[in-house]
Amino acid sequence: MSVDRVEETEDGEKATVATAAATSAAAVRYYPIAPGYRLNVRSGPGTGYPVVDVLPEGSQVPILCQSPGTTITGPYGTSNIWDCIASGEYVSDAYVKTGSDGYIRPRCAL
Repeated sequence: MSVDRVEETEDGEKATVATAAATSAAAVRYYPIAPGYRLNVRSGPGTGYPVVDVLPEGSQVPILCQSPGTTITGPYGTSNIWDCIASGEYVSDAYVKTGSDGYIRPRCAL
């Protein structure tokens, strides 16, 4: 993300300067998983990947990026989108309340 600001140069002229704003941990948004569900976390975007963790009911997850994968039907519809919640950890978007049926984050570089 870039932010423009105006600075005055040595000769008194105004110049627009683009600065890069680093994404901070505070900017990460968390999304709730569907109520009443424990959610399998897999090592990749699909049911063919091993389960590496199980999230308890009431969990919230960050979505770092999203990838297409196995199509799953869950409480929030049918989707082939998988949410990367940490390095090598994916959950089906059909169990995460994002407020959208599509991609809300960039695609993951696999």
